[in-house]
Amino acid sequence: MRTETPTMIRLEDYRPSDYLIDRVELDVRLHSRETRITATLAMRPNPVGRAGAPLVLDGEDLTLVSLALDGQPLCPDAYGLNATSLTLPNPPSESFTLRIETQVNPTANTRLMGLYRSNGVYCTQCEADGFRRITYFLDRPDVMAVYTTRIEADLDEAPVLLGNGNPADSGPAGDGRHYAIWHDPHPKPAYLFALVGGRLDRVSGSFTTMEGRTVDLGIYVEPGQAARAEYALDAVIRSMAWDEQAFGRAYDLDVFNVVAVSDFNMGAMENKGLNIFNDKFVLASPETATDADYANIEAIIAHEYFHNWSGNRVTCRDWFQLCLKEGLTVFRDQEFSSDTRSRAVHRISEVRTLRARQFPEDAGPLAHPVRPNQYAEINNFYTATVYEKGAEIVRMLRTLIGGQAFRTGMDRYFATCDGTAATVEDFLAAFEAVTSRDLSAFARWYERPGTPTVSITGDYDPEAKTYRINFRQSLPGTEGPPLVIPVVLGLVGPEGAMDEARAERAPGGVFALEQETDTLTFSNVAAAPVPSLFRGFSAPVRVAFEATDAQHLLLLRHDTDPFNRWQAAQSVGMRLVIRWAGSDSPEAAEADALVEALGAFLDAEALRDPAFAALILSLPSEGDIANEIGIGSAVDPDAIRMARETLRRRIGERLSDRLAQLRGDLADRPGTPFSPDAASAGRRALRNAALDLIAVADPIAGVDLAGEQIATATNMTDRLAGLGVLALIAGPQREAALKDFAERFRSEPLVLDKWFAIQATIPESGTLERIAALRQHPTFSNTNPNRVRALIGSFSSGNPTQFNRADGAGYALVTDAVLALDQSNPQLAARLLTAFGSWRMLEPNRRSVAHKALDRIRSQTELSRDVSDIVTRTLAEMVNI
Repeated sequence: MRTETPTMIRLEDYRPSDYLIDRVELDVRLHSRETRITATLAMRPNPVGRAGAPLVLDGEDLTLVSLALDGQPLCPDAYGLNATSLTLPNPPSESFTLRIETQVNPTANTRLMGLYRSNGVYCTQCEADGFRRITYFLDRPDVMAVYTTRIEADLDEAPVLLGNGNPADSGPAGDGRHYAIWHDPHPKPAYLFALVGGRLDRVSGSFTTMEGRTVDLGIYVEPGQAARAEYALDAVIRSMAWDEQAFGRAYDLDVFNVVAVSDFNMGAMENKGLNIFNDKFVLASPETATDADYANIEAIIAHEYFHNWSGNRVTCRDWFQLCLKEGLTVFRDQEFSSDTRSRAVHRISEVRTLRARQFPEDAGPLAHPVRPNQYAEINNFYTATVYEKGAEIVRMLRTLIGGQAFRTGMDRYFATCDGTAATVEDFLAAFEAVTSRDLSAFARWYERPGTPTVSITGDYDPEAKTYRINFRQSLPGTEGPPLVIPVVLGLVGPEGAMDEARAERAPGGVFALEQETDTLTFSNVAAAPVPSLFRGFSAPVRVAFEATDAQHLLLLRHDTDPFNRWQAAQSVGMRLVIRWAGSDSPEAAEADALVEALGAFLDAEALRDPAFAALILSLPSEGDIANEIGIGSAVDPDAIRMARETLRRRIGERLSDRLAQLRGDLADRPGTPFSPDAASAGRRALRNAALDLIAVADPIAGVDLAGEQIATATNMTDRLAGLGVLALIAGPQREAALKDFAERFRSEPLVLDKWFAIQATIPESGTLERIAALRQHPTFSNTNPNRVRALIGSFSSGNPTQFNRADGAGYALVTDAVLALDQSNPQLAARLLTAFGSWRMLEPNRRSVAHKALDRIRSQTELSRDVSDIVTRTLAEMVNI
């Protein structure tokens, strides 16, 4: 455990590596406790590096066995060795070969970084800096080499041996062992290295590229799980075809393999030709996976495959450029999912995620630019800001320059930067070249932390038939020129969209707000309109526009933009809940205009697009409401929940007949086969949304309906939805259902994760005692990240009233978990700790007890760099990083 103050790494201090590695030959002899790695590195001084500089190789938790330079063994006094590096003070001034033999213990590697074992399977995770836990190396993304890897293992223990690139050779190695050699012809940084060895089943397929090459596809899973990998294989094939059609990107190796493992700190990893996945994003069957699981598998398979070009063929120069691969690839996978499913529904889902995760990050002590200026621990910057906000920046760029210019710019970017370690400047330069447009002002999005606010007022002149919109942008806490903000907009009148209205400065309905203040005037406006602003959520901003409930509901009825129709209902619901949260006696009748509008919407459109209707019925989450209140007030999570439940109850009571009718209309006919397609998932989503509202309005009826749905469900989506409704209604039926569910799925780890998560999010005072009991459950393990996230992570992120208990017991529970995990898996511990990121927005008592919990962590004498970084930043004054 490292306890020293971590060194701050700064973007302004970047300089190229003093040495380069052209070729890497690895000989990895797998053993459960004594794996030997021999690395032969063909090296040379970097022409743009410092001549005569010492060679400093990164290393961590390694046993150095031997070291040789150009074939000659080096004695210990010829090099320096400490806990984090190996140094040659006087390396050759010309090309040379370094041979390094190290030993590691994969079984003891609970950090799940470097080489480790998961359920008997050897696997690796090297991003961001895990390769230094395998051998001493220049472990930085701008050092790219061609790798050849020989893997050797006991045949009985690991009959499957996989590496990056293409298979080159295999055979027996004597003494019951065998080997496989893999060669990757494409230079890559060390973070993309991977190997896998184990007893695995394979699901096979193939894909013929647009260039006519046949690619051998393999999905590798634990024995007995092959049938559950078919959907993942199909997602691979569809992703490959889509990337060719949408971006002109063909796959470039003879094989593409995906391996699912049960112990993984993240969702998946895009290692070149050998993607390693958390098995929750590979395995699916109707009996064990929900519609959300199928959609996530599809999206994450696509994301990791798309990295082959946006991340692998073009990688990032340094970790400050992380958004260059992650934000861009999130944008690409979002476009894939939008084309595959409902674009409107998926866009709303994207924005809900952004507002739930990234907006609070922007508003709290962990705020940072999409391209940070500095970091102490890079693993803590795999954030919603880098991923989701990074994707929004790419989307804004496409909105500003148009779809065709965007595609041409992407083609130029891939062609110009192929095989290089690029920067954000390289990315934007490609679009400047094809549009002859200066994007230096747009680049400020990468530099500024925080969520901008765009304040808007409107004035209608009935005599001139004009409508003027006044804009003002602001970003508190930052200095410098304004941002470039694309505003996609239109006007809506009493009868619908006012297509005849025109604004010269908004061609195609896109207005670029480039100044602190600006005005846009529409002509030929026949009646006083309601502006439909930021259609499709055209920029990641907060919008301050004083519209009445009636104006919002007009947009719900008549706007042609699905996102703004949804946003209109959200805005009215948000306003009601915030008002009621500050009132001792909320008047439920105030919601009747919203309820009437929702009823009319259901009557007219529910069966036409059930997935969209389910979203219209959903209210802002407790977290969204807290974030809205927290901008300038003290948040009381109990008051928010009470007010939100009052509104949900009113909706359920007033629409009960319609909701019951919908459940009947949307029910599958007996014998209907399960399909995870978007239409079928949408019908289930609306049916379950109706059940939820019926139950909150009439818990007795809810218990009966939920129990019946659990008993008759033919798929996990409906079964889990029924259990989720029942879990919110205390009583013997709930406990019996939870017990039966656990017994039914006792041998299904991924399903049991759902069971743990449902109980962790019960908003009752007894939940802490329930969690304490669940931590003693035979299937709970602190060494499995999925199980920890299901129980502790679900509690801290999905149960705001109990996590933020006024007595501090919720904070204590998570604090204990963080400190226990910090000894074994610091990366997981640090991510759990980010749940405290919004502590400053709470009311004074909760703020005080949260501060004490954080102080308790900070006061520990031994903290990992990961946790130390998060707790220090969380407690620090609000500063920009």
